[in-house]
Amino acid sequence: MKKTIFNSILNILLVGVIALFIGRYFYFKPAFVNGEQAPTFSATLANGEKMQLSDLEGNYVLLDFWGSWCRPCRSENPQLVQLYDKYSAKKFKDAQRFEIVSIGIEKNKDRWLRAIRNDGLKWKYHILDEATNMRFFDAEIAGLYEVKQVPTTFLINPKGVIIGVNLTLNEIDKLLEKRLL
Repeated sequence: MKKTIFNSILNILLVGVIALFIGRYFYFKPAFVNGEQAPTFSATLANGEKMQLSDLEGNYVLLDFWGSWCRPCRSENPQLVQLYDKYSAKKFKDAQRFEIVSIGIEKNKDRWLRAIRNDGLKWKYHILDEATNMRFFDAEIAGLYEVKQVPTTFLINPKGVIIGVNLTLNEIDKLLEKRLL
């Protein structure tokens, strides 16, 4: 009798753990997939300029949602700089250039600016997406893209269509390499 109760409890716990992992997977799964039009937005850059995502049509654009407080994001930044250096001045078969738009989900503007400077993020497009609740990423642009964890990336083609979600930087490199003139 005790063994049956113990086995029942173990089965219930196992089903609960499996349900938790499945639920977590679907919660964190990006809302957009390849082939969908990227939602457009307007923002103010770190340098004070206004921009719209649609201003970058005709280019490959990597939207990089990150945080100065995010260790995996910060450890990826040197590779992101290398990717930018490799492709920012290159010509593509179907695009003018490659741009990175870094969207910092932050509560602290000074910490964000310091991380940009310290990590040598040299591209122009840095957006502060202020959040009041870092647990649920309630920032405006993060909400538009339904970002629930960082880093999260979207690679957008020159027509504004998402062609990669959460690709590794190596995968992005290979994809861009194939499209060079």
